[in-house]
Amino acid sequence: MAQTTKYVIKYKLNGERRFEFAQLEKGTPDEAEAALKALHGQSGDVISDISVSKAL
Repeated sequence: MAQTTKYVIKYKLNGERRFEFAQLEKGTPDEAEAALKALHGQSGDVISDISVSKAL
């Protein structure tokens, strides 16, 4: 199993500012986007303005 770190993902969902916590390996925007798509499903929601930083 790969080493993960807790990150906070800040993003917009259909224009509404939101954030989530996630255990990610590298904390890249692509990895964060994949985690958000898994969380929100393929319901046609628009995910944008993704930023990732280590959680305190």
